[in-house]
Amino acid sequence: MIVQVICTVCFLAVNTFHVRSFDFLKADDMGEINQTLVSEFLLRGLSGYPNIEIVYFALILVMYLVILIGNGVLIIASIFDSHLHTPMYFFLGNLSFLDICYTSSSVPSTLVSLISKKRNISFSGCAVQMFFGFAMGSTECLLLGMMAFDRYVAVCNPLRYPIILSKVAYVLMASVSWLSGGINSAVQTLLAMRLPFCGNNIINHFACEILAVLKLACADISLNIITMVISNMAFLVLPLMVIFFSYMFILYTILQMNSATGRRKAFSTCSAHLTVVIIFYGTIFFMYAKPKSQDLIGEEKLQASDKLISLFYGVVTPMLNPIIYSLRNNDVKAAVKYLLNKKPIH
Repeated sequence: MIVQVICTVCFLAVNTFHVRSFDFLKADDMGEINQTLVSEFLLRGLSGYPNIEIVYFALILVMYLVILIGNGVLIIASIFDSHLHTPMYFFLGNLSFLDICYTSSSVPSTLVSLISKKRNISFSGCAVQMFFGFAMGSTECLLLGMMAFDRYVAVCNPLRYPIILSKVAYVLMASVSWLSGGINSAVQTLLAMRLPFCGNNIINHFACEILAVLKLACADISLNIITMVISNMAFLVLPLMVIFFSYMFILYTILQMNSATGRRKAFSTCSAHLTVVIIFYGTIFFMYAKPKSQDLIGEEKLQASDKLISLFYGVVTPMLNPIIYSLRNNDVKAAVKYLLNKKPIH
């Protein structure tokens, strides 16, 4: 699995570099580069499918409201219920806040474009959207890795759990995740927006996604590709390795348990996080590892499917996170019932 990620990242980097370099050299040799720099971008979205735009507007609006309500309830529960003042629920509260920030950076503008047909976004607005999208994605990868380590310590070293994951330790771990994600995004955004954009200003996406924006640059983007490969290794592959080895040790520890009740309890404490990880990384793999079509019609259909998969990654996954953690965790369900009914938890 890890090898597949590395190969996918390298394949993307090499192909993007060759295509972009070829286009740049060709335009330079023929003198066809339009030197009029663009001041705004146009988000294409589903403009080629006007009949289904209203359907997707309704679906995205409902899912966005569920995201705000579901993740908001989890954040409030983790703050006000003393039973949830543990490292796992602290990380879960951070993940919920991150999902709200991530979707709020792009979903409102997507809804406006779907209902009003206003698809233009300013250069600075695109930079802000790109920064928040990339920062939240990077931070989420690190948080998922931290949560896997938390589960590893809880299952494999339960007696040392309060010592290893003290309040200072888990607050520091979360802070490092947010700071690292922000720095990584700032670097990628600055490198992308320093490029000249001339001629075509149509972004074939719902939002200012960095790869879609880089395709419009009329300059060499090799530095961008190199830094993105390094970024993917640090923020995608390394957390995945932490998750993989954490669950290998967890599985080994569970299989060594003599008590069936203990095994079920250990599995139940990890199942929600593992489900979220599978959905998160599974969508990423499907987006970037699937083959590309060679004919024009097939390519257009694949581009439409890419957008819908990106929509799933950007909206459905944050919507499912609170549902998964609520349905598979008795502590969270009890805390939510307490908040709704204002009755003490027994």
